[in-house]
Amino acid sequence: MPKRVLTGRVVSDKMDKTVTVLVERRVMHPLYKKFIRRSKKYAAHDEANLCKEGDLVQIEECPPLSKRKAWMVVLRNGNPLTATSEAVSA
Repeated sequence: MPKRVLTGRVVSDKMDKTVTVLVERRVMHPLYKKFIRRSKKYAAHDEANLCKEGDLVQIEECPPLSKRKAWMVVLRNGNPLTATSEAVSA
């Protein structure tokens, strides 16, 4: 079974190697047929501490890394998340 991939915005980067990602989705109301927004926050692993508040990230499901953390950051602002590429471009 493929791993789930979600896209969201980083709302907190205060933890070490962890970011909080807010993922919004649109669902149709069952009675009124109007689209409403539902959101949920996920704790995602950021090994190199590269993600900052406001970044658009893509997170992927992974085996549990801690009690609350079972997601890993894959893309940051459309670029693959690797520590070496960030250090070279900076």
